[in-house]
Amino acid sequence: MHPLTIIFSFIVIASIIVFGFTALMQKRQLAYKERKDALDREAAMKMEGDSDAQREVLELRERIKVLERIATDANSTESLELKAISAEIEKLRDK
Repeated sequence: MHPLTIIFSFIVIASIIVFGFTALMQKRQLAYKERKDALDREAAMKMEGDSDAQREVLELRERIKVLERIATDANSTESLELKAISAEIEKLRDK
């Protein structure tokens, strides 16, 4: 065999290996990017859902605070005393 044929054959085989390896790496990199994008979208959707749920929980907590204040203010001793004083004043007015 001629030495140029051997060199040419080596160059062709090396080129095939390099191009094959490069194609494989690009394919893997593309798959990685697609998976990363999908995970990012899922995380964004989850965060959006979590923020909606957190906002709703905060609103419900505020409502509970208001209801607790209404319930405790209406039954507090101070409130009961004021009601009793108001009732006495109305009795005195009626006399």
